[in-house]
Amino acid sequence: MGDSLPLAELTADRIATVCTTAWGSAAAKTWNRHRATVRSFAAWTSLPGLADALDRRTETPSPSSGLAPAELGRILDSPSQPLRERVLWRLLHESAASVTAVLALNVEDLDLEDRRARSGGRWVTWRSGTAHLLPDLVAGRTSGPLFLTGRRPAPSAGGDRCPHTGRARLSYERAEYLFKRATGHTLRTLRADVGRVRA
Repeated sequence: MGDSLPLAELTADRIATVCTTAWGSAAAKTWNRHRATVRSFAAWTSLPGLADALDRRTETPSPSSGLAPAELGRILDSPSQPLRERVLWRLLHESAASVTAVLALNVEDLDLEDRRARSGGRWVTWRSGTAHLLPDLVAGRTSGPLFLTGRRPAPSAGGDRCPHTGRARLSYERAEYLFKRATGHTLRTLRADVGRVRA
């Protein structure tokens, strides 16, 4: 619209013309993001009608790139993978919780009998596969991060550590790398409708 256009001459129709020219063929999510920016600007300038000619577009979710049942079973039941990975992958699949929520779990927050744990104010719940593996993962530990790094960090390193082993919490980046190296997929593909996260 140009930097010399007086604010008084700015109209909803002019904004709609410019937005349609610039982003008319953009994805609905992109269009709606620009529309939200215009609405914020309109509120800031006390001209709330500036975005009236910009209709919100319906966003269609991208198709799921989940794993086929046979491949999922092969990954979750692989005896060649370390216990930590098998618990993490199965917990992500059975709970449908986010990777960050699962990696944030602490041993002291686990309710093994009720198959749940509190993470960030939400309940993460799991099913029998995870319930079968969890006791072996936490054996001898009563507190600290549930998922730990493979070795101890340097003594000078800070961070979130297990009081029993001295090992740090497993990072998202490391967990993602290990899963991708083993399967060629990202951890998000493990989330499934069979699990649930309860508020």
